[in-house]
Amino acid sequence: MKLAVCAEMVFTELPFLERVERIHAAGFGVVIWNWPDKDIAGLKKTGAAFSSMTGYVGGSLTHDQDRLLETAEQSIQVALELGCPRLNLHGTELDERGLPVLPQYAVSGADWLTAARTLERLAKLADRYDVMFVLENLNTEVDHPGVPFGKAADTLALVKAVDHPRLRMMLDLYHAQIGEGNLIELIGKAFPYLGEIQVADVPGRCEPGTGEINYPAIAAALRQHGYDGTVDLEAFASSDSELALRRFRAAFTNAEI
Repeated sequence: MKLAVCAEMVFTELPFLERVERIHAAGFGVVIWNWPDKDIAGLKKTGAAFSSMTGYVGGSLTHDQDRLLETAEQSIQVALELGCPRLNLHGTELDERGLPVLPQYAVSGADWLTAARTLERLAKLADRYDVMFVLENLNTEVDHPGVPFGKAADTLALVKAVDHPRLRMMLDLYHAQIGEGNLIELIGKAFPYLGEIQVADVPGRCEPGTGEINYPAIAAALRQHGYDGTVDLEAFASSDSELALRRFRAAFTNAEI
């Protein structure tokens, strides 16, 4: 497994480029969120390996799909400049607090069909540029109320329905623990469709070892399935960011803290 760290959530006392440099120097790949507020040339100069980034700026799977496709193509251009292979999607556009711009508390059968068709268009777009879109599950109980298709079961169902190698699942185990639990069985069900995995502990959304999730057992389950993709730390540091990175590495490699 390859390990990456979200620069939005650690070393927050530092300017963003310095965060990326610290993560890169520690031997991790880097995850970023929205790109329009980033110094793309500066990010490129860090020499960091970027694992994933947000793959759209506006629109949703069921409303204003043309806007979603338009900003997805713009995002792809940035990803290609950074050498970032995966672009992250959610069920709808999120604001700066992670809340949906247009909350949708229920989805109809027509919404499911529209979402699948939109994802088919995105997969074809990804095919054209040799990148991958990954659809992330989000919890609606704590962090993202009103986001449609939030559960891991929903994102997995959509990815399976589209069944395209350029559309995979971003399995966020923090969100899945809050929304569904039963994580090891979920990994088995989702394994053929995984594009990337994100982790944080529950409660608190801090690094592994600070909450209830047995991440060494999660790592063992991933190895048992033969997972050789990327696992991202998308978590706040409970105290010191360097310690958070060491705990993350230890959970997935059996390294000493």
